[in-house]
Formats: sequence, structure tokens, C-alpha cells
Amino acid sequence: MLHLSKSGLRVLGVAESFLRAGQSSVLAGVVMRGDMRVDGVAISRITVGGDDATSGVMQIWQELRRQDINAIMLNGSVIAWFNILDPGLLHSTLCLPVISLTYDESDGLERYLLQYFQRPEDKISRYQALGERKAVQLKTGYKAFVRCHGTSLDEARILLNRFLKDGRVPEPIRLARLVARAALRQDKYH
Repeated sequence: MLHLSKSGLRVLGVAESFLRAGQSSVLAGVVMRGDMRVDGVAISRITVGGDDATSGVMQIWQELRRQDINAIMLNGSVIAWFNILDPGLLHSTLCLPVISLTYDESDGLERYLLQYFQRPEDKISRYQALGERKAVQLKTGYKAFVRCHGTSLDEARILLNRFLKDGRVPEPIRLARLVARAALRQDKYH
């Protein structure tokens, strides 16, 4: 259960950055307190088009060695060119609420999985297991689409709004994106 009014509330925001022509994607995690202070950062790498996104998030969790994180926010469940996360597994393994969010309506990804992968059955199965996204109206007037594990849609909306300054991307995810992009740029130069 989320303690949304807790002053020491901490969220782990996870986002990635990749180049489709590259072999790996940078996955960044930012721990942010309810007062919007950054309280930790970790990075892992996952395979572009691979099947290791969930283990990449677990690597971030293990690197952080934190027991005070109250929830995880994922910048999508399908990242790094169809590397599909399992938010339900993250929730059951870490015993934390997991909220995966995206920002645009979609007709689904099955046709792309069929187009880009020789044996798409496993990816299609894992994608369909994610379930439907639900629209959430944010305090900024924008809409986000979420999948919730271990929390209600209403609690997810409250949590997202708590970590939202403007626009539709919560601060822990926005900062994780910036960290991932910076790390990817460093990889290009070395």
C-alpha cells in the first residue's frame, strides 16, 4: 500500500535511452523524495530489441541497495526497441507498487512485432500479458496512460500528480531520461 501523504515518500523513476543501430540501451534509475530532492542514481544496460529489460531494472534496484523506496515509476513497459518489461514480476519480486506510464494513445504493437521479428510469438505473448492501459487525467491538464501493479488507478494518479511539476512526465522519470541520455552520449565518445 502506498502512503501517499508520507513526508519521506520515495519513488524510483526508470527511463532509458538508446540508438536503434546500437547494441545496448542505457537504463537509468533516479530515486526522488516527495520534496523533489534527488536521493540516488543508478545505471544498467540492456539489449536493444532484447528480452532483458526487467533484469535491467532489477540491476538498478540491487545497485541502489535501498529499502526506503515506496514505488517504482517506469517510462513505459516496452522500451529499447521492443524490449518488454514485466511490471507484474517487478511488483511481486520487490513487493512495491509499480506504475508504468506512456503518453500517447495507441492501437497496440502486435503488427510491429510481426513485422520486425522472425519469431515474434514470445514478444507478442509478453506484450499482451501487460494488459490494457488506463487513461489518467493529470493535474496539469494532460492525460497519461498507465498500467498499475500493486496499487489502484486512483492512487497512481495521486502519486503521479505529487511528482509532477508541469507537463505530463513526472520528475523522477524526466530526470532518469536525462541521466540515460547523458550516459548514452558518453558511451558514444568512448
